[in-house]
Amino acid sequence: MNASTKPVRIGVDIGGTFTDLQIFDARDGRIVAYKLPTTPEDPSIALVEGIKTAGRRYGFTLSDVGYLMHGTTIATNAVLERKLPAGALVTTAGFEDVLEIGRHYRREVYSIHPQPVPALIPRNRRFGFHERMRFDGTAERVPTEADIDAVITQLAAVDIETVAVALLHAYANSDHEQRLADRIRKALPRLDISLSSVISPEIREYERTSTTVLNALLQPVVRAYIDRLDVRMRTEAFAPHLLIVQSNGGVCTPATAAAEPARLLLSGPSGGAMAALELARQFDEPNLVAVDMGGTSFDVSVVRDNRLEIVTLSEIDRLPVRLPMIEIRTIGAGGGSIARVNAARQMTVGPESAGARPGPVCYSRGGTEPTVTDANLALGRLDAATFLGGAMALDRDAARAAILARAGDPLGFDTDAAAAGILRLTNTNLAAAIRVSLFEKGLDPRDFTMLSFGGAGSVHACAVADELGIRRIIFPVDASTFSARGVLMADIEHAFGRSGVQRFDGSAVAWVHSCFESLKAEGAARLEADGIAPNDRQFELSADLRYRGQAFELSVPWGEIPLDESGIGEIGLRFHAQHAQRFSYASPEDAIELVTLRLAAIGRMARPQISAQQPSHTDSPTAGRRSVYVNGQWQDVTTWRRAAIRDSLEIVGPAIVEEDYTAVYVAPGWSLTRGRDGHLVAVNNEELA
Repeated sequence: MNASTKPVRIGVDIGGTFTDLQIFDARDGRIVAYKLPTTPEDPSIALVEGIKTAGRRYGFTLSDVGYLMHGTTIATNAVLERKLPAGALVTTAGFEDVLEIGRHYRREVYSIHPQPVPALIPRNRRFGFHERMRFDGTAERVPTEADIDAVITQLAAVDIETVAVALLHAYANSDHEQRLADRIRKALPRLDISLSSVISPEIREYERTSTTVLNALLQPVVRAYIDRLDVRMRTEAFAPHLLIVQSNGGVCTPATAAAEPARLLLSGPSGGAMAALELARQFDEPNLVAVDMGGTSFDVSVVRDNRLEIVTLSEIDRLPVRLPMIEIRTIGAGGGSIARVNAARQMTVGPESAGARPGPVCYSRGGTEPTVTDANLALGRLDAATFLGGAMALDRDAARAAILARAGDPLGFDTDAAAAGILRLTNTNLAAAIRVSLFEKGLDPRDFTMLSFGGAGSVHACAVADELGIRRIIFPVDASTFSARGVLMADIEHAFGRSGVQRFDGSAVAWVHSCFESLKAEGAARLEADGIAPNDRQFELSADLRYRGQAFELSVPWGEIPLDESGIGEIGLRFHAQHAQRFSYASPEDAIELVTLRLAAIGRMARPQISAQQPSHTDSPTAGRRSVYVNGQWQDVTTWRRAAIRDSLEIVGPAIVEEDYTAVYVAPGWSLTRGRDGHLVAVNNEELA
């Protein structure tokens, strides 16, 4: 039985605190969710154990699983925590210091001691290679065998696991990189090798070099994880078709992930963004701001006019990454974010997180510093007895004691006021991240509906929306594991790009057409290797354009526009309009330059046919009442079980709606009803009045 005929498909999103599963079973059309703490020492432990436990709970076996779609933060965490192997960089002689020179701009304009740009490879492991390729792809200096031997001797003399090769203008002609790589593989087969002409064949040597170095340093990390996961699955006789989620929202094979791990840097958050896009179309909500608050981070993505923005240059910890990624803004704000009082008697929340271990104080795993989860529990917004569906009892007294000792006493507040301050500061930070994500695009938050998901997000959503003037919030089914829903629905996707700076007019038609055909052939070959049938292949073209003289580009989707002179004119008009939207001006009289042509080669996966979820039919859908701290005082608040909410019921705040893995806090002035397919919709009645 092959993967496509097995009934169960699983999407998994492994975060820094929890591992989230969404499981589709074609035998009854249901999607169910399961959540368990992440095992930081080896995330594959929680993944496999979670699937086994979910199988016992929901009635499937490991042999029933056809596809395992895997989102992971392993690449991101390795970079942020600097848990990277020793590596070397080989570049054109004279360009060994590109990583440290960077772009000569200062982020900390007023700092007396600005932090230097981090260089992941020290100077003594950056080697110059005597070669030179011109910008047009012609060779100015062809390397000799002696030149190659000299580099190999230098690499052999240092204790490294991986090497990045980023030669000048290799995007125009990769011959020198390929020739050097072939010799290194023969002489030093133990080394992983990453070539700039493979991972990022584009102009701008700093960004291309940075991306290649990140890819090289992540190769041993990601390969080791995939190998551990493979061994663990073999031990359990678990043999699904494994696919890994990339930063562009598509999935790839483990072999591709191991060779090009830099494409995984936004693997986890991209699942949530893709799920948000699906729900936006389902709800006919073309403008959604999707917010995912988990245990460690808060991720913001924007669906505008039924599409997600794909950026071609992003950063991780100030390190440029020139690869297509869904545009996601991330801050260190989650349920595990630690609240502290500094020497100036100022409270801060995050970005440090208690993680899965020890976790918040209330987890009783050795944590001593209060977190956002501790504050929500202390103020009654979480139920200590039903957390994780009752699988983890929380210690409310310990949480309150830690808040008083670490935040209340230093500031002269009682426990309630200190906990409320933690939440108020957290909500302000969350609202600021959303505001920046929209304002930088010239967008008004009041024109958007908020989609709130993640285990920690729904208790904060109303307060954050109030601060932004957002009047409508959607809380999706299984909100705590919603990112795994996007993973579950992902398609295979490969991204290709080719730089060719030139005037964007009729003179570019021949190059654009030739480049498209070349990239399409490359994409078709990759999809063929993935086993994707020709009828399930789709190719999406886009162009990175700029006004002549600019140092940045905008990516304009090509869509169904023909690849001829009239089509280039239409794309130019779209560029002007997009430029005006993003930067409040356009210059239609100025010449446009084409910088890079991009192609996404997509292999459409069969979509699960999901049965609509029906509410439970009970005479009394309320779960009870609980004392909750609301607007500076304790109130007796009604609590509801989400599964029991019927279509006709309207819940008026303040109220709590609980489910196994999260809770929704309906603030005063808000009301909540059951919407399409079981998703909950909250509306600010005060704003609408």
